[in-house]
Amino acid sequence: MTQVVLGENEGIDSALRRFKRQVSKAGILADVKYHRHFETPLEKRKRKAVASRRKRRF
Repeated sequence: MTQVVLGENEGIDSALRRFKRQVSKAGILADVKYHRHFETPLEKRKRKAVASRRKRRF
């Protein structure tokens, strides 16, 4: 789970920026999108294209 501890003189904006960065690095949003019930055809094509590029690279 992602947590951000505020410093003494740290503003909410910088803490929110750090939180968003941690969430993106952890891949939480990508995981949420992957586990949604319905995937549009465009999303499915994009996901398959990325997977094939990764597979071709290795």
